[in-house]
Amino acid sequence: MQVNIHEAKSQLSKLIQRTLDGEEVIIARNNQPIVRLQRIDKPRRKRQLGALHGLVQATSPDFNAPLADMTDYMQ
Repeated sequence: MQVNIHEAKSQLSKLIQRTLDGEEVIIARNNQPIVRLQRIDKPRRKRQLGALHGLVQATSPDFNAPLADMTDYMQ
């Protein structure tokens, strides 16, 4: 749907509702599209630190074990 600026000013609430209902609303000046009304999605919830505590093992049990001497492999 395309409306001119004057109509958009007088019918803004209705245009917003139509946008929320999924319709594309474009506002024009002199029959030239200039802006599009667009719904803003809900922001994501903030991450909760420690939400996976105890569910994920981040390292293997031998993580701190000494590494093999690599000088024999490097030439």
